[in-house]
Amino acid sequence: MSKKMNFNAYISGTGFNIPERVVTNDELSNYMDTSHDWIVERTGIEERRYIDSEIGPSELSIPAVQMALKNANLQVQDIDFIIFATSTPDYYAPGSGCLLQNKMGFNNIGALDIRVQCSGFIYGLSIAEQYIKNGTYENILLVGSEVQSTAMDLTNRGRDVSVIFGDGAGAAIISKTTKDKGILSSHLHSEGKYAKELWLETPSSKKNPRVSSDMLKEGSQFLKMNGREVFKNAVKRFPEVIEECLNANDFNVNDIDLLIPHQANIRIIQMIQKKLNLETKKVYSNIQKYGNTTAASIPIALAEAYNDNLIKDNDLVVLAAFGSGFTWGSTIIKW
Repeated sequence: MSKKMNFNAYISGTGFNIPERVVTNDELSNYMDTSHDWIVERTGIEERRYIDSEIGPSELSIPAVQMALKNANLQVQDIDFIIFATSTPDYYAPGSGCLLQNKMGFNNIGALDIRVQCSGFIYGLSIAEQYIKNGTYENILLVGSEVQSTAMDLTNRGRDVSVIFGDGAGAAIISKTTKDKGILSSHLHSEGKYAKELWLETPSSKKNPRVSSDMLKEGSQFLKMNGREVFKNAVKRFPEVIEECLNANDFNVNDIDLLIPHQANIRIIQMIQKKLNLETKKVYSNIQKYGNTTAASIPIALAEAYNDNLIKDNDLVVLAAFGSGFTWGSTIIKW
């Protein structure tokens, strides 16, 4: 009886794409009662990117995927499976992963959409890791892509939410290796009792019709957020889940070479850093440039950090996210 080969899953390539249109805080102050200083003080965001034409997350992700494939030295035909994380799909149905499969000419491979909002990339990594480690696939494409600008309420009613979010796409190729490197473990959680603290009510299949003029008038098609509740839970869950992945692999905080948290709010990131007693140089942040790009946030930051030579071979990299659901998770990687 032949001995079963043990495989590890590692990130062989990363890529990102952001729209060209820069939307500054000063521009937003033309639409609502806000200011550059007010937004920076509360979020750390100085600008974000918006699409400037009719483009969905599947199309927005194409340059990010092309960059990731190039960095991994792979071709479209080398990809065995697609995982697409988004909270803003092109359509209610079908999934954006299928649209991407067609637009880029992938083989007739599986395409799985996951809707875990800000935690989408972490959840996607955990799925990809299992498929790679059990030998089902050799190369998996994981995408996080969001077009949120078209769903922002750019009035005083939606001010607290609209100043935070932006558009963007990130991608990673997760590949098979027999070397001692790659994803060590992922840790996933949810607490649905907080679902309505950060949610999008309409359209809803519970309602008939799923959307009506009254609903639109009320603004239920816009994202709603209880900022205080999100902040309180985020600053608790982030350190917990980071320490969970470290403990599971017999590491401690001092072993972290780079932490890439979901880019939700600079105050949350600073609080995580303070609670874990991490040096600033060990915590990556680009929220000032792009705002919160939800499922695209971590892969964009990961690709930028790698391109800027902030990640080296054998580095211990920790990714962590918290968002709507509430959901949260972490992944620890030996690069």
